Amino acid sequence: MPYRSSQCAEYPPHRTQNHDRHPSRYAAAAHSSSPEMRQKRSGYTFAHGGRQVRFGPVVFWIAVGTVTLLGIWSAATATYFAFRDDVLTRLIARQADMQYAYEDRIAELRSRVDRTTSRQLIDQEQFERKLDEIMRRQTVLESRAGALSAISEVSVTGSIKGSARKAGNDADAGSSRSEKPSPINDTTTSESLSDRGAPLDFRQPANVRPKPVPLVTGEDNRLLQLKSSLDRVESRQIAELSSIADGMDSRLHRMRGVFSDLGLSVAKMATATLYPGTGGPYVPVKLRSDSDPFERQLYRVNLTRAQIDRLDRALALVPYRKPVVGELEFTSGFGVRVDPFVGRPAMHTGLDFRATAGNPVRTTANGKVISANWTGGYGRMVEVDHGNGLSTRYGHLSEIDVKIGQTVKAGQVIGEVGSTGRSTGPHLHYETRIDGEAVDPQKFLRAGTRLNNG
Repeated sequence: MPYRSSQCAEYPPHRTQNHDRHPSRYAAAAHSSSPEMRQKRSGYTFAHGGRQVRFGPVVFWIAVGTVTLLGIWSAATATYFAFRDDVLTRLIARQADMQYAYEDRIAELRSRVDRTTSRQLIDQEQFERKLDEIMRRQTVLESRAGALSAISEVSVTGSIKGSARKAGNDADAGSSRSEKPSPINDTTTSESLSDRGAPLDFRQPANVRPKPVPLVTGEDNRLLQLKSSLDRVESRQIAELSSIADGMDSRLHRMRGVFSDLGLSVAKMATATLYPGTGGPYVPVKLRSDSDPFERQLYRVNLTRAQIDRLDRALALVPYRKPVVGELEFTSGFGVRVDPFVGRPAMHTGLDFRATAGNPVRTTANGKVISANWTGGYGRMVEVDHGNGLSTRYGHLSEIDVKIGQTVKAGQVIGEVGSTGRSTGPHLHYETRIDGEAVDPQKFLRAGTRLNNG
């Protein structure tokens, strides 16, 4: 530790052993000392570890004063803080506020991360939900395509083009192209289809504020395109089904017109055409209240088709078809005419069709053969009973190809054109009878023409 050297004393030590010496000698020695010695004796020397450091009195007292002031300031400050609790409280409160602000910032950042994560999860769930909805719609459209195909195969309006199958294939292709990626962190934007066709010179009015356009990711745009494609397929299916329904309604109207024109009872004719060996419990057809337009239209088509099937079975017993193939040419009509053999007026109970000998003669409706032999002026004649009082006769045949009691179908060949009986040449004598009374066959033939030509 530094210490003050004995050599730095202002006055030399008193030496008693020199009392016998002369004082003038000490005075001379003092006056004879050099200025360097006087300078050394006026300062302060610190020695430590064999080293000495000398300070002048000014520097020494400055250092002492500084240390003293620092000590006084420290003591005053400590005393102030010790007796002023509010200052210490403010310091503690400030430190606590800084800590709370730091914790709040951390909590805010954590909540922001949580919101971002939850938003991504919500986007993922929405994407999955949209994709599931598209897959469900695709399944529905496929089932609708199957229903349209089934209807087109039995439709009386003719076969339908394969747009339904094409629609189903388009939906399949669209779903195969749409994979199932995650929309999280997918910030790719894409131009919508509607914007591509927008005119370039489109300008909004000045007083109309543009609506914010939501950010559409690449996967969302793909889903929108697929949904738009499914919407188009669904629209085509509904339009196609509506066309089928309209055609069936027109067909049903014409079929009912046949019975109305001929004065026949639909219920009576339909009862005679019940298929044997059929049955089962009665289950009424119901339409759900939440059915979509396609289901309602399909319900309408099914009802119309059931009525058409019922009338088809009834019309199968109505002789409205042509008995010979080719263009019909009448040589003699129904009603009063001049008899070709006696030259006097006589009732002609049928129609005479010009035809070449040997041409096939076909029955005009389903029925059962009740006569197939030579019958007076008819020559070789076949009579077919169609039920409900309807029957047809085919006379002047050269050959008979059926037997009595045989069941025949409409269009089946029952004989050949000839000139047997009271005949002036090869032709077919054709009659239509209701309850045994001859009626004009042209009424049936015209009804058949209207039914087939619409």
